[in-house]
Amino acid sequence: MLASKSLGIDFPRSEKQTLVRFLALYILLTVIIILVFSFIYFELQKDLMLQEKKSTLQKYSKELIEDLKQLHVYFDKTQIYPRSDKFDSAIFDNEKKLIFSTNDTKLRLDKILYLESGVIHLVNIPESYYLGARYIIVKVKDDEVWLEQTKKEIITFGAITFLFMLVIGYILLRLFLKPMRDAITLLDEFIKDTTHELNTPVSTIVANIEMIDKSSLDEKLLKKINRIDIGAKTVSNIYQDLTYLTLGNEIASNNEDIDIEQLVLERVEYFTSLALAKKIKICTNIRERTFLHVDKFKISKLLDNLLSNAIKYNKVGGEIIVTVESRVFSVEDSGIGIAEEDISEIQGRYKRFNKSSGGFGIGLSIVSAIAKEYNLKIDITSKERVGTKVSVSW
Repeated sequence: MLASKSLGIDFPRSEKQTLVRFLALYILLTVIIILVFSFIYFELQKDLMLQEKKSTLQKYSKELIEDLKQLHVYFDKTQIYPRSDKFDSAIFDNEKKLIFSTNDTKLRLDKILYLESGVIHLVNIPESYYLGARYIIVKVKDDEVWLEQTKKEIITFGAITFLFMLVIGYILLRLFLKPMRDAITLLDEFIKDTTHELNTPVSTIVANIEMIDKSSLDEKLLKKINRIDIGAKTVSNIYQDLTYLTLGNEIASNNEDIDIEQLVLERVEYFTSLALAKKIKICTNIRERTFLHVDKFKISKLLDNLLSNAIKYNKVGGEIIVTVESRVFSVEDSGIGIAEEDISEIQGRYKRFNKSSGGFGIGLSIVSAIAKEYNLKIDITSKERVGTKVSVSW
C-alpha cells in the first residue's frame, strides 16, 4: 500500500499529513501554555522577592527621612543632602521635580515598589515636607540570586511538563485513532476478501471470451460479446489494481529483462476493445528497442494504468500514442488534460480531478509506487482540453 507508518499504524500520505498537523498544533498549544504559566510564575517570584526586600528598603527610607529631618532642623549652607554607601537615593518635590539624586538613572513615581534595570526601588512619602521633599526614593541593586533560581525552576519544570504533555498527547492520539485504525483494517480485509472472490469468475470470463471465434458470429451477437469483453477486462483491471494495493508489499518480485516493445504491443492489444468502445485510436511508435530489468506483473500494471487513464479521460474519437525509445516509454492522449496546479498532487491515491469520469483515483498512485520501487522517473506534462503525456524513463 502507498502508506506511511505513524504510531505503529499504516496511513496514506494525506492521513499522515493530517496527523502531523494535529501533533504540530498540539505541541504549539503545549508550548504556549508552558510559556504563559512560566511568565505567571516568574512574576510571582519577582513579587515575592520585592516583598522580602521591602522591609530593608523601608528601613533605609526611614534613615534617609530622619537625616532629612535633622538637616531641615539644623540647616547650614555648608551641609549637603544625606546619602549612604548602602543604597542610592533621590528626592522629589510636590510637583514631582527632582531635587537631589545620587545617580542619573530615570526614576518613576507611579509605583511604590518595583524592579527596573536590575535595581529595586521603593517610593516613600514623608509625613512632613523636610526641605521641600515630597517623594523619597531609595534604591538597591538586585543580586539576581532569585532570578537564576527561578530560571532553573522554569526550565526544569517546563521540560518535565512538556514531556508529560507529549506522553498524554501520544496516548490521546492513539485513542482517537483507534476507530480509524479499525476502519482501515476492516476495509483492507474487505478488499482482500473481495478481490480473492473476484479472481476465479473474472479470469474464467476473460479466458472464455478469448477462446470464442468471433469471425463466425453475426454482427448483433458480436456486439454483445464485445460489450461482455469490455466489461470483463474492466473488472479484471480493477481486480489487479486492488490486488496490488492490498498485497503490494507481500508480492515477491521476479525481476527479469523485459522487452518493452513486446510488452507495449501486448497491452495495447489487450486494451483495444476498451478503446474502440469510445472510438479511440491507439497508435504505437516504436523508435528503438529497449529493455528494463523489472517484475513483469508490476511493469504491466504500471503500463495498464497509463493506458486505462488515457482511455478513461480521453474524448470520444480521440487518439492515444504510445512511444518507445531508448530507456523511456510514454503514453500520450488527446483528452481533458490536467490543470497545472493539480499535476503535483495527481499521483496521490484517490485523487481524481474529473468527477464525471469513473474510477477510484488509484491508477497513478500505483504507477508512482512501482516507479519508486524501481527508481523510474515519472514525468507528467498536460494542458487542459488538449491532452496529457506521461513519460517513464530509467
